[in-house]
Amino acid sequence: MSSVTVVILTYNEALHLERAILSVQPFASQIIVVDSFSKDDTTAIAERCGAIVLQNPFVNQSVQFNWALDNAPITGDWILRLDADEIIEPDLAGNIRAQLPALASDVVGVNFKRKHVFMNRWVRFGGRYPLLMLRLWRRGHGRVEDRWMDEHVVVSGGCTVTFEGGFADHNLNDLSYFTDKHNKYATREAIEVLNHRYGLFTKDQGLTAASASGQAALKRFIKEKVYNRIPFTLSALLYFLWRYVFQLGFLDGRSGLVYHFLQGYWYRFLVGAKVMELETAVAHLHSKQEIIEELSRLTGHKLN
Repeated sequence: MSSVTVVILTYNEALHLERAILSVQPFASQIIVVDSFSKDDTTAIAERCGAIVLQNPFVNQSVQFNWALDNAPITGDWILRLDADEIIEPDLAGNIRAQLPALASDVVGVNFKRKHVFMNRWVRFGGRYPLLMLRLWRRGHGRVEDRWMDEHVVVSGGCTVTFEGGFADHNLNDLSYFTDKHNKYATREAIEVLNHRYGLFTKDQGLTAASASGQAALKRFIKEKVYNRIPFTLSALLYFLWRYVFQLGFLDGRSGLVYHFLQGYWYRFLVGAKVMELETAVAHLHSKQEIIEELSRLTGHKLN
Protein backbone atom coordinates (compact mmCIF):
# COMPACT_ATOMS: atom_id res chain seq x y z
CA MET A 1 0.00 0.00 0.00
CA SER A 2 1.21 3.53 -0.80
CA SER A 3 1.83 5.62 2.31
CA VAL A 4 -0.27 8.77 2.72
CA THR A 5 0.44 11.76 4.95
CA VAL A 6 -2.64 13.84 5.76
CA VAL A 7 -2.03 17.52 6.59
CA ILE A 8 -4.76 19.48 8.40
CA LEU A 9 -4.58 23.20 9.23
CA THR A 10 -6.43 24.20 12.38
CA TYR A 11 -7.50 27.09 14.55
CA ASN A 12 -10.11 26.39 17.25
CA GLU A 13 -11.38 23.27 15.49
CA ALA A 14 -12.29 21.17 18.54
CA LEU A 15 -15.80 20.73 17.12
CA HIS A 16 -14.60 19.08 13.90
CA LEU A 17 -11.08 17.72 14.24
CA GLU A 18 -11.70 14.27 15.69
CA ARG A 19 -14.30 13.57 13.00
CA ALA A 20 -11.84 14.59 10.27
CA ILE A 21 -9.02 12.46 11.68
CA LEU A 22 -11.23 9.41 12.11
CA SER A 23 -12.33 9.71 8.48
CA VAL A 24 -8.75 9.34 7.18
CA GLN A 25 -7.41 6.77 9.62
CA PRO A 26 -8.42 3.81 7.38
CA PHE A 27 -5.72 4.78 4.85
CA ALA A 28 -3.43 7.40 6.42
CA SER A 29 0.05 6.34 7.50
CA GLN A 30 0.71 9.73 9.09
CA ILE A 31 -1.48 12.67 10.19
CA ILE A 32 0.03 16.10 10.78
CA VAL A 33 -1.95 18.96 12.32
CA VAL A 34 -0.53 22.45 11.81
CA ASP A 35 -2.21 24.65 14.38
CA SER A 36 -2.34 28.44 14.58
CA PHE A 37 -2.20 28.56 18.40
CA SER A 38 -5.78 27.49 19.09
CA LYS A 39 -7.45 28.59 22.32
CA ASP A 40 -9.66 25.50 22.63
CA ASP A 41 -8.87 21.77 22.88
CA THR A 42 -7.77 21.37 19.25
CA THR A 43 -4.19 20.34 19.95
CA ALA A 44 -5.17 17.98 22.77
CA ILE A 45 -7.69 16.26 20.49
CA ALA A 46 -5.09 15.96 17.72
CA GLU A 47 -2.55 14.38 20.04
CA ARG A 48 -5.14 12.02 21.52
CA CYS A 49 -6.00 10.86 18.00
CA GLY A 50 -2.36 10.12 17.22
CA ALA A 51 -1.54 13.14 15.07
CA ILE A 52 1.76 15.00 15.02
CA VAL A 53 1.08 18.59 16.13
CA LEU A 54 3.07 21.59 14.92
CA GLN A 55 2.28 25.24 15.58
CA ASN A 56 2.99 28.23 13.38
CA PRO A 57 1.59 31.79 13.24
CA PHE A 58 -1.13 32.11 10.59
CA VAL A 59 -0.84 34.49 7.62
CA ASN A 60 -3.16 32.86 5.12
CA GLN A 61 -4.03 29.34 3.98
CA SER A 62 -1.41 29.09 1.25
CA VAL A 63 1.46 30.40 3.39
CA GLN A 64 0.51 28.06 6.23
CA PHE A 65 0.21 24.97 4.08
CA ASN A 66 3.40 25.62 2.14
CA TRP A 67 5.14 26.13 5.50
CA ALA A 68 3.93 22.65 6.42
CA LEU A 69 5.30 21.21 3.18
CA ASP A 70 8.67 22.79 3.90
CA ASN A 71 8.92 22.11 7.64
CA ALA A 72 6.74 19.18 8.69
CA PRO A 73 8.35 15.72 9.03
CA ILE A 74 6.34 14.29 6.11
CA THR A 75 7.11 10.64 5.40
CA GLY A 76 4.27 9.63 3.06
CA ASP A 77 4.70 8.91 -0.63
CA TRP A 78 1.50 10.91 -1.10
CA ILE A 79 0.18 14.04 0.66
CA LEU A 80 -3.50 14.77 1.25
CA ARG A 81 -4.77 18.23 2.10
CA LEU A 82 -7.84 18.15 4.34
CA ASP A 83 -9.69 20.98 6.06
CA ALA A 84 -10.73 20.30 9.63
CA ASP A 85 -14.44 20.54 8.74
CA GLU A 86 -14.12 18.10 5.82
CA ILE A 87 -14.69 14.36 5.80
CA ILE A 88 -13.38 11.54 3.62
CA GLU A 89 -16.36 9.19 3.50
CA PRO A 90 -15.87 5.38 3.71
CA ASP A 91 -16.31 4.71 -0.02
CA LEU A 92 -13.66 7.27 -1.00
CA ALA A 93 -11.36 6.04 1.80
CA GLY A 94 -11.70 2.53 0.36
CA ASN A 95 -10.94 3.73 -3.16
CA ILE A 96 -7.84 5.60 -1.97
CA ARG A 97 -6.61 2.49 -0.21
CA ALA A 98 -7.31 0.21 -3.19
CA GLN A 99 -6.51 2.40 -6.19
CA LEU A 100 -3.58 4.53 -5.09
CA PRO A 101 -0.95 1.75 -5.24
CA ALA A 102 -2.10 0.81 -8.76
CA LEU A 103 -1.68 4.26 -10.30
CA ALA A 104 0.83 4.65 -13.11
CA SER A 105 4.04 6.45 -12.24
CA ASP A 106 3.09 9.44 -14.40
CA VAL A 107 0.00 10.14 -12.27
CA VAL A 108 1.01 12.79 -9.73
CA GLY A 109 -2.34 14.15 -8.55
CA VAL A 110 -5.82 12.95 -7.64
CA ASN A 111 -9.01 15.02 -7.79
CA PHE A 112 -11.92 14.44 -5.41
CA LYS A 113 -15.59 15.30 -5.99
CA ARG A 114 -16.44 17.56 -3.07
CA LYS A 115 -19.98 18.05 -1.87
CA HIS A 116 -21.15 20.80 0.44
CA VAL A 117 -23.39 20.09 3.41
CA PHE A 118 -25.21 23.18 4.74
CA MET A 119 -27.68 23.11 7.64
CA ASN A 120 -27.17 19.34 7.62
CA ARG A 121 -28.42 19.03 4.03
CA TRP A 122 -26.39 18.20 0.95
CA VAL A 123 -26.46 21.12 -1.53
CA ARG A 124 -26.92 19.11 -4.72
CA PHE A 125 -27.81 21.85 -7.20
CA GLY A 126 -26.77 25.37 -8.15
CA GLY A 127 -23.55 24.12 -9.69
CA ARG A 128 -22.25 23.07 -6.29
CA TYR A 129 -21.78 19.38 -7.04
CA PRO A 130 -19.48 17.96 -8.00
CA LEU A 131 -16.71 20.47 -7.26
CA LEU A 132 -13.53 18.83 -8.55
CA MET A 133 -10.61 19.61 -6.26
CA LEU A 134 -7.08 18.28 -6.39
CA ARG A 135 -6.38 17.23 -2.81
CA LEU A 136 -4.01 14.26 -3.07
CA TRP A 137 -0.60 14.37 -4.76
CA ARG A 138 2.77 12.63 -4.89
CA ARG A 139 5.26 14.13 -2.48
CA GLY A 140 7.54 16.54 -4.31
CA HIS A 141 5.09 17.20 -7.14
CA GLY A 142 2.60 19.59 -5.54
CA ARG A 143 2.28 22.93 -3.81
CA VAL A 144 -0.44 25.37 -2.84
CA GLU A 145 -0.80 28.51 -4.94
CA ASP A 146 0.52 31.68 -3.32
CA ARG A 147 -2.76 33.60 -3.14
CA TRP A 148 -4.77 35.38 -0.47
CA MET A 149 -7.99 33.64 -1.49
CA ASP A 150 -9.22 30.82 -3.73
CA GLU A 151 -5.89 29.01 -3.52
CA HIS A 152 -5.64 25.58 -5.10
CA VAL A 153 -3.20 22.70 -4.94
CA VAL A 154 -1.31 22.50 -8.24
CA VAL A 155 0.96 19.72 -9.43
CA SER A 156 3.73 19.35 -11.99
CA GLY A 157 5.65 16.51 -13.60
CA GLY A 158 2.73 14.33 -14.61
CA CYS A 159 -1.03 14.00 -15.04
CA THR A 160 -4.04 13.82 -12.73
CA VAL A 161 -6.96 11.43 -12.27
CA THR A 162 -10.26 11.60 -10.39
CA PHE A 163 -11.36 9.16 -7.68
CA GLU A 164 -15.03 8.43 -7.06
CA GLY A 165 -16.46 8.54 -3.55
CA GLY A 166 -17.79 10.86 -0.89
CA PHE A 167 -15.77 13.93 0.07
CA ALA A 168 -17.85 16.31 2.18
CA ASP A 169 -17.43 19.85 3.44
CA HIS A 170 -19.70 19.75 6.50
CA ASN A 171 -19.20 22.61 8.95
CA LEU A 172 -21.22 22.18 12.15
CA ASN A 173 -21.15 25.82 13.26
CA ASP A 174 -24.13 28.19 13.03
CA LEU A 175 -25.01 30.97 10.61
CA SER A 176 -23.21 33.59 12.70
CA TYR A 177 -20.00 31.66 12.17
CA PHE A 178 -20.77 31.22 8.46
CA THR A 179 -21.32 34.95 7.87
CA ASP A 180 -18.31 35.96 9.96
CA LYS A 181 -16.08 33.53 8.05
CA HIS A 182 -17.33 34.78 4.69
CA ASN A 183 -16.86 38.38 5.78
CA LYS A 184 -13.19 37.55 6.36
CA TYR A 185 -13.05 35.67 3.06
CA ALA A 186 -14.48 38.74 1.31
CA THR A 187 -11.63 40.90 2.58
CA ARG A 188 -9.05 38.43 1.30
CA GLU A 189 -10.78 38.09 -2.05
CA ALA A 190 -10.98 41.88 -2.39
CA ILE A 191 -7.19 41.92 -1.95
CA GLU A 192 -6.88 39.38 -4.78
CA VAL A 193 -9.13 41.46 -7.06
CA LEU A 194 -7.09 44.61 -6.43
CA ASN A 195 -3.86 42.74 -7.02
CA HIS A 196 -5.23 41.49 -10.34
CA ARG A 197 -6.16 45.04 -11.36
CA TYR A 198 -3.02 46.84 -10.23
CA GLY A 199 -0.29 44.19 -10.10
CA LEU A 200 0.60 45.02 -6.51
CA PHE A 201 2.60 41.87 -5.84
CA THR A 202 3.52 38.62 -7.54
CA LYS A 203 0.50 36.80 -8.89
CA ASP A 204 0.60 33.00 -8.82
CA GLN A 205 -0.63 31.63 -12.16
CA GLY A 206 -0.14 27.97 -11.33
CA LEU A 207 -3.74 26.80 -11.83
CA THR A 208 -4.36 25.12 -15.21
CA ALA A 209 -6.39 22.17 -16.42
CA ALA A 210 -3.20 20.09 -16.40
CA SER A 211 -1.96 21.15 -12.96
CA ALA A 212 -5.26 20.69 -11.10
CA SER A 213 -8.77 20.22 -12.51
CA GLY A 214 -10.18 21.65 -15.72
CA GLN A 215 -13.28 22.74 -13.81
CA ALA A 216 -11.26 24.80 -11.31
CA ALA A 217 -9.17 26.39 -14.07
CA LEU A 218 -12.26 27.33 -16.08
CA LYS A 219 -13.97 28.89 -13.06
CA ARG A 220 -10.84 30.93 -12.29
CA PHE A 221 -10.68 32.14 -15.91
CA ILE A 222 -14.35 33.20 -15.95
CA LYS A 223 -14.04 34.96 -12.59
CA GLU A 224 -10.95 36.97 -13.53
CA LYS A 225 -11.64 37.65 -17.22
CA VAL A 226 -15.39 38.15 -17.15
CA TYR A 227 -17.08 38.33 -13.74
CA ASN A 228 -14.68 40.78 -12.05
CA ARG A 229 -15.00 43.20 -14.99
CA ILE A 230 -18.76 43.58 -14.54
CA PRO A 231 -20.02 46.12 -11.93
CA PHE A 232 -20.62 44.14 -8.75
CA THR A 233 -24.12 45.57 -8.35
CA LEU A 234 -25.04 43.62 -11.48
CA SER A 235 -22.63 40.67 -11.44
CA ALA A 236 -23.66 39.46 -7.97
CA LEU A 237 -27.33 39.42 -8.95
CA LEU A 238 -26.65 37.69 -12.27
CA TYR A 239 -24.51 35.07 -10.56
CA PHE A 240 -27.22 34.31 -8.00
CA LEU A 241 -29.88 34.00 -10.69
CA TRP A 242 -27.61 31.73 -12.74
CA ARG A 243 -27.11 29.42 -9.78
CA TYR A 244 -30.59 29.53 -8.31
CA VAL A 245 -32.66 29.42 -11.50
CA PHE A 246 -30.63 28.07 -14.42
CA GLN A 247 -28.52 25.65 -12.35
CA LEU A 248 -31.65 24.57 -10.44
CA GLY A 249 -30.58 25.79 -7.00
CA PHE A 250 -34.25 26.18 -6.09
CA LEU A 251 -34.44 22.38 -5.89
CA ASP A 252 -32.30 22.49 -2.73
CA GLY A 253 -35.28 23.68 -0.67
CA ARG A 254 -35.40 26.36 2.02
CA SER A 255 -31.94 25.67 3.44
CA GLY A 256 -30.66 25.73 -0.14
CA LEU A 257 -32.19 29.16 -0.66
CA VAL A 258 -30.38 30.40 2.46
CA TYR A 259 -27.10 28.95 1.20
CA HIS A 260 -27.35 30.13 -2.41
CA PHE A 261 -28.47 33.61 -1.35
CA LEU A 262 -25.73 34.05 1.26
CA GLN A 263 -22.90 32.38 -0.63
CA GLY A 264 -24.02 33.17 -4.19
CA TYR A 265 -25.34 36.73 -3.76
CA TRP A 266 -24.57 38.33 -0.38
CA TYR A 267 -20.95 37.15 -0.36
CA ARG A 268 -20.29 38.15 -3.97
CA PHE A 269 -21.91 41.56 -3.36
CA LEU A 270 -19.81 42.02 -0.20
CA VAL A 271 -16.59 41.29 -2.11
CA GLY A 272 -17.52 43.93 -4.68
CA ALA A 273 -18.41 46.47 -2.00
CA LYS A 274 -15.09 45.90 -0.23
CA VAL A 275 -13.19 46.31 -3.50
CA MET A 276 -15.00 49.63 -4.04
CA GLU A 277 -14.25 50.77 -0.49
CA LEU A 278 -10.58 49.83 -0.64
CA GLU A 279 -10.12 51.31 -4.12
CA THR A 280 -11.55 54.62 -2.92
CA ALA A 281 -9.27 54.60 0.11
CA VAL A 282 -6.07 54.22 -1.95
CA ALA A 283 -7.08 56.33 -4.97
CA HIS A 284 -4.90 59.25 -3.85
CA LEU A 285 -1.75 57.13 -3.57
CA HIS A 286 0.76 56.90 -6.41
CA SER A 287 3.27 54.14 -5.77
CA LYS A 288 2.54 50.44 -5.42
CA GLN A 289 4.38 50.33 -2.11
CA GLU A 290 2.18 53.08 -0.67
CA ILE A 291 -0.93 51.23 -1.81
CA ILE A 292 0.28 47.94 -0.32
CA GLU A 293 1.07 49.60 3.00
CA GLU A 294 -2.34 51.29 3.14
CA LEU A 295 -4.18 48.09 2.21
CA SER A 296 -2.23 46.29 4.92
CA ARG A 297 -3.36 48.86 7.45
CA LEU A 298 -7.00 48.79 6.31
CA THR A 299 -7.38 45.02 6.07
CA GLY A 300 -5.16 43.95 8.94
CA HIS A 301 -3.20 41.62 6.64
CA LYS A 302 0.56 41.88 6.24
CA LEU A 303 0.61 42.14 2.45
CA ASN A 304 4.34 42.74 2.26
